Amino acid sequence: MPPAYTPLTRDRILATAEDVIRRFGPAKATVVDVARALGVSHAAVYRHVATKAELRDLVVGRWVEETMAPLRAIADRPGPAPKRLRQLFDALIAIKRRRAAEDPELFAAYRTLAADAQSVAAAHVDELIGLAAKIIRSGVKEGKFRALDPVASGRAVLFATSRFHHPIHAAEWIDPGIDEEFDDVWRLLMDGLRAGKRPS
Repeated sequence: MPPAYTPLTRDRILATAEDVIRRFGPAKATVVDVARALGVSHAAVYRHVATKAELRDLVVGRWVEETMAPLRAIADRPGPAPKRLRQLFDALIAIKRRRAAEDPELFAAYRTLAADAQSVAAAHVDELIGLAAKIIRSGVKEGKFRALDPVASGRAVLFATSRFHHPIHAAEWIDPGIDEEFDDVWRLLMDGLRAGKRPS
């Protein structure tokens, strides 16, 4: 009996592209190489993905979406804003570290791909800032954070903590003192946000 036919879908193409990237590096993430791995013609893949650039953007976007889902849930849940803001960044750090440890080849490849997929990477950063801003805004309403611009503050918190979650710093994450360093940075940031505190 012949094997059941598996339809060619965009999800299947992207999953195969990830496998190609993992095995051969980002330079092999071309439509032709992915088609060869799927056992189909490149014309069949081109019906779903128009160019190599689109393939790259879709692969990075898929990775970003998997990262963002749990972070959105934290931003949407009820509870004190200072606690949720810490949970947001703890989760972001944990996700990035886990991916770097469990699939280092793919993680390294994504660093290269994301540098080219600038619009996708920029949208990712903007959403992270937006999630932080959402929590900070609620903290201002609660009286936990002082009155300030939530978006500017969210951007500042994201960039101030970049050493702990930006892939460019991945080699530093094995430092045994990095969690303590993050706690030190976090205390300073919260001192700046907390209601009643006025930076000199």
